[in-house]
Amino acid sequence: MGFHTFDPEKAAKLEDTGRYRYVSREELLSYLDLADGETVADLGSGTGFYTDDVASFGEGIGVSVYAVDVQDAMHEEYRAKGVPENVSLVTADVGDLPFDENELDAAFSTMTFHEFADEDALAEVARVLRPGGRLVVADWSGAGRGEDGPSVDERYDLEAATELVESAGFEVRYGKERAETFVFVARR
Repeated sequence: MGFHTFDPEKAAKLEDTGRYRYVSREELLSYLDLADGETVADLGSGTGFYTDDVASFGEGIGVSVYAVDVQDAMHEEYRAKGVPENVSLVTADVGDLPFDENELDAAFSTMTFHEFADEDALAEVARVLRPGGRLVVADWSGAGRGEDGPSVDERYDLEAATELVESAGFEVRYGKERAETFVFVARR
């Protein structure tokens, strides 16, 4: 599967609240199940659309959030919008994260898993998540019709995504194939 990045010139599309049609703030937060003082990373954060939701919720309970994106241009867009105090911007590839082993309590990816999913990147996510740490993914499904998002041939379906994360040492605790997307919650 070929990897790509999101065109920064289309960054405004990442702020469209229509994205909640595919994964809502409440859904994401319930899967993350954040606790006081935890550290979480948004893998493929883009302009921080979902990062802001997690940061806002976590602000009152001392949650720190890393917004990880391979493109500094996305962080520039995020800075222009305004970055919450409990968010740190990190320009890095998911396959080479600048975090210590077991540093993160949770990580999530919304509609970007297909851009980085391979054995090396998932092994790197496993390295930085503490034992029992959570990985929450919502992404475009290869079983979908392609009504929105990338072309269907650039996507994984739930079964393929589950196989990838389980081969990296995760246990998928919940997974659901949906009309155009899939979601899973895994533990390291």
